[in-house]
Amino acid sequence: MIASDSDGTWLHRLDTRILVTLLIVIVALGGFAYVASEVAEGNPLAIDRWLLLQLRSVADPGTSIGPRWFSHAMVDFTALGGGTVLTLVTFFITGYLVARRKLALAMFVASSIAAGGLLNALLKTAFVRARPDIVPHLVEVSSASFPSGHAMNSAMVYLTGAALLASAEPSRRVRVFLISAALVLTLLIGFSRVFLGVHFPTDVLAGWAVGIAWAVAASWVAGILQRRHTIEGAEGEGPEGTTTSIAR
Repeated sequence: MIASDSDGTWLHRLDTRILVTLLIVIVALGGFAYVASEVAEGNPLAIDRWLLLQLRSVADPGTSIGPRWFSHAMVDFTALGGGTVLTLVTFFITGYLVARRKLALAMFVASSIAAGGLLNALLKTAFVRARPDIVPHLVEVSSASFPSGHAMNSAMVYLTGAALLASAEPSRRVRVFLISAALVLTLLIGFSRVFLGVHFPTDVLAGWAVGIAWAVAASWVAGILQRRHTIEGAEGEGPEGTTTSIAR
C-alpha cells in the first residue's frame, strides 16, 4: 500500500523528532560523562574556581556581587528547586491531570519524576564530591555536591512536567509557554546554586545535562505511548498533534 502525501509528511516529521531527541540526549549525556570523568579523577576544572570568584566581591569573598535584593532573589529562586517545592509541584501537576481524567498520563508523570529523583540520589552517592570551599556559602547545605540536585531535579520536574502537560494541550501557544517557563525556571535555579557558592559550576552543568536528557527522553516515550493510545494525549488533534516533545 502506497502512503499518501500526508502520511509521508507525518512520518518525515516523526523521524526528524526522533533524530533531534537522540541528538539532545547524546550531547547532554556526553557533556555529563566528560565532567563526571574529571570529577572522578579529582581534577579541578578552571572554570569552577574562576566563576565562583567572579560572583563575589574582590575585597570580601563572603559578599556577593550586585545589590542586596539580587542576593535575596537568588535565595528565593534556589528554594524553587528544593525537595519540598518540587514535591508540591509534582503533586499539583499530577492532580491537574487526574482532574482532567488523564489518569495514565498522571501516573507516567509521577513515575518519571520519582525515578529521576532516585537517579540523582544514586549519582550523588557514587561521586561523593565535596562542596566548594572557595567562597563562603550563603545558604546551608549538607548533601554531596555532584551533580547538583537542585539543577538536575528542577530540570526533571519542571521540564518533564511541562512537556507532558503540553502533550495534553491542543493549543500550540500554551505548549510553547509551558516549556519556555520551565526552561527559565531551570536555568535560574541552577545559576542560583553557583551564585550562592554551594555548587561548582560543573555540578550545575552536569545536573542540567542529565535532567534535560531525562526530560527529553520522557517526553519522547510519552509521545510513543500516546500514539499507541496507551496514555492520553491532547483532545481534538490528529496523528501529527498527539505528541509534544521538548525536541519538537
